[in-house]
Amino acid sequence: MLHNPDDLKYTKTHEWVRTKDEEIEVGITDFAQHQLSDITYVELPELNRHLDAGEEAVVVESIKAASDVYAPIAGTIVEVNEALATTPEVINSDPFGAGWIFRMKPDHANDVDALLSSEAYEASLPAEH
Repeated sequence: MLHNPDDLKYTKTHEWVRTKDEEIEVGITDFAQHQLSDITYVELPELNRHLDAGEEAVVVESIKAASDVYAPIAGTIVEVNEALATTPEVINSDPFGAGWIFRMKPDHANDVDALLSSEAYEASLPAEH
């Protein structure tokens, strides 16, 4: 299993957040993609859609199950990873890089500070991971 990068923030629902200028990039963690197994489809969010923190943003489908991806903080979708429409499996092979799912402009930039550190996220995972 991949180490969760220390420069990212995390949620208890297995999203990671990377701050880029005044936007955030969101994806799912290695733990989440591993639990889902082979990802077969990603329903990307609409551009310019406003989401509240914790609101369902994306549905990721795999050979095992469908799983929701939630907005880690409140903000507006400004970009989606169009490559996932044809190659959703990149989330399995590169969850913290090319497997990013969407970017959003936060309502309040400091909301990211309240998210989990990599250590706190890892401590929240089941012991058998």
